[in-house]
Amino acid sequence: MSLRRWATVGAEAALLLFVIAMVVGQALGQPVLLGFVTTGSMQPTLDPGDGFVAIPTAVAGPVEEGDVVTFRAEEIQGGGLTTHRIVGETERGYVTKGDNNPFTDQDGDEPPVTEAQIVAVAWQPGGQVLAIPGVGLFVTGTQDALSEVQRRLAATLGTRSLLGPQGLGYLLGAVSILAYAVDVLRNGGRERESRDRDRDTGTSVRLLVGIFAAAVVLSATATMVVPAGTEEFGVVSAESDAPGIRVIEQGTTESTRYLLGNGGYVPVVTYFEPATEGVSITPRETVVPGQSTVNATLTITAPPETGYYRYFVAEHRYLHVLPQSTIRGLYRVHPWLPVVAIDALLGGSFYVLGMALIDTGRVRSRSRSGPSRLDRLLSRVR
Repeated sequence: MSLRRWATVGAEAALLLFVIAMVVGQALGQPVLLGFVTTGSMQPTLDPGDGFVAIPTAVAGPVEEGDVVTFRAEEIQGGGLTTHRIVGETERGYVTKGDNNPFTDQDGDEPPVTEAQIVAVAWQPGGQVLAIPGVGLFVTGTQDALSEVQRRLAATLGTRSLLGPQGLGYLLGAVSILAYAVDVLRNGGRERESRDRDRDTGTSVRLLVGIFAAAVVLSATATMVVPAGTEEFGVVSAESDAPGIRVIEQGTTESTRYLLGNGGYVPVVTYFEPATEGVSITPRETVVPGQSTVNATLTITAPPETGYYRYFVAEHRYLHVLPQSTIRGLYRVHPWLPVVAIDALLGGSFYVLGMALIDTGRVRSRSRSGPSRLDRLLSRVR
């Protein structure tokens, strides 16, 4: 393969990775690699449509005043991801504000932002956010186009499995198979000499199999990440108790059932971590079989002072394709390590199997003097 071809393939792969990361980040509800803003609330730091390098909070570590963070808002513009700067801290959470806003978010209806709500921190080399113009427009346009394709295909085929992040994985996989089939049919009937001259201009089967493996990883990641996340429980600490767990007598503790469901066919290992004080779930680790539910117990202790309080519990889910002891060991090091290990196992296995079963197109041995086995098979079919 020529240097020019390597550069082209590398650019295509980088662009594909960028598009997948941005679109999947929006589908999963948190930035992946890059985030962007859509309003002018952060001007002049970030203009509408500007992107920024988004560092996950698990990697960035503790946040502090002056950091620009992306958090799951409850009231701002109807809720959803919001990128603002931390300007203060209270006992109940952080005070946030857009650089271009005259008032803090908490001066409005937004409650103080807790650690559990923050999903990413903007990279600030030299103390300034690195703005990347045009990212938002490109991502929203790509996301809208892919969503429209998914909706049309789902309506045509009569299935909802093509919607959402998992459907995006199916779509990318189908595109990679189609591209490989077109490449094989285009080059299958040529003579050996013609293939030797033109092999640098064809589509790399290794790249296509790699894209297909990436689609498998995308689907697996969505299966583990989308149902998980941080669950919020709003509780009123009152002078007297009331039915249910939403109103608890001050200073007392109540428990209720917490239902865990698994709509897939692969068992999942689930872990719980209290993200705020006064809340717990037992068991902290459990296996939910495919197409089944498991009961857990949620326990909340109301503070001695009356008022409205928010409690958060972080849930982590992992496909049970590794031994539970292995997942547990990786989880204790970092909650994202099992996801990385499972993705590597599934994506790597698919790639190795695909390369073993599929003729690798351009990457052929020069010692062969005739067509490949796949070329001969296609010739017989035609």
